[in-house]
Amino acid sequence: MNTSHVMRRVAAAAAAVALPVSLGVLAPQAVAAEGNGPFGPGCSALPAEGEGSVDGMADDPVATAASNNPELSTLVSAVKAAGLVDTLNGAKDITVFAPTNDAFAKIPKADLDKVLADKAALTKILTYHVVDEEVGKAELADGSFKTLQGGSVTTDGSGDAYAVNGTAKIVCGDVPTSNATVHVIDTVLMPN
Repeated sequence: MNTSHVMRRVAAAAAAVALPVSLGVLAPQAVAAEGNGPFGPGCSALPAEGEGSVDGMADDPVATAASNNPELSTLVSAVKAAGLVDTLNGAKDITVFAPTNDAFAKIPKADLDKVLADKAALTKILTYHVVDEEVGKAELADGSFKTLQGGSVTTDGSGDAYAVNGTAKIVCGDVPTSNATVHVIDTVLMPN
């Protein structure tokens, strides 16, 4: 065996050892970086790219961002019916607990149609989903927040599992828009 062949084998062995070590050093940084973005099992249901994706939503105000996301089309229809598009798009530093289409589907169709036809009731329900301050993951563990409707919502949980009012699970939280933080939820919240 010549010296150059031995040197290549030693270099290959060293690289084989160095690669897992370097990946191990990088892994905590990758996990830490992920902790600063959206979280939750439902984030994978959001589009991976385009205007309705997490990156795409960050460019637009909240009502416009939601209109680009197919998981939130029922919410967008309700916001339009209540005449709240400009109100939400014009607000600054708000938080929206945004029910998915499946959340609205839990409401019997006759009841949902009745609410959608009653602008005052619809406005009351929708503004109950909006908090006039930014609420990020760090504040969700044990929080109580006043809504634009005038009532309060509570949040609790840990890790990547949080609930609003003890019943609505946050399926994808900390989704940024240009003027809001969005927490996508699996149940429509009802004010008292």
